[in-house]
Amino acid sequence: MYCHWRIHCFRAPLRRFASQADQDVQLARDWLKTLTSKTIPRNICEVSFSRSSGPGGQNVNKVNSKATLKVPLDALLPLVPRLIHHPLRASRYAAERTQCLIIQSDEERKQSNNVESCFDKLYQLLQSSAKEVIPGETSQAQRNRVQKLQRAQNEGRIKDKKKHSDKKSSRRGSKYDD
Repeated sequence: MYCHWRIHCFRAPLRRFASQADQDVQLARDWLKTLTSKTIPRNICEVSFSRSSGPGGQNVNKVNSKATLKVPLDALLPLVPRLIHHPLRASRYAAERTQCLIIQSDEERKQSNNVESCFDKLYQLLQSSAKEVIPGETSQAQRNRVQKLQRAQNEGRIKDKKKHSDKKSSRRGSKYDD
């Protein structure tokens, strides 16, 4: 009885932990389904403009068309699932000193297009980070297959135990049969 109680006490927190992890994964999946580049809140970001570099003639020298998007991690992380926090902090856009994501774009001649390009890059970063850490859902066919394999493994284990038991009992029986 004492041993059974100890096992039950140690398993209960593990079940709660597994349940919490399952909930986190499901929340992350739901969040990922609703994520688009338009659903990213624009008010948490700071946009600045500067002159582009590279070819482009006088336009590059005169117009501030390069967009820089600065997203504070303190404002972004509460909006995304916990599973994605680490990949975002480790991304190539993360600036450790300022605790921000800094995304730049100077591919277009217009400021507005470059701002949209920055938000598209942020969306792609969020999406790729999420797909990297969120496991896919298991199909019903896969679940059925796993259950069938588990049943077969259990039956094989029971068969082996029975065979071993018969072998042991046959040794015992022959010892006393003189």
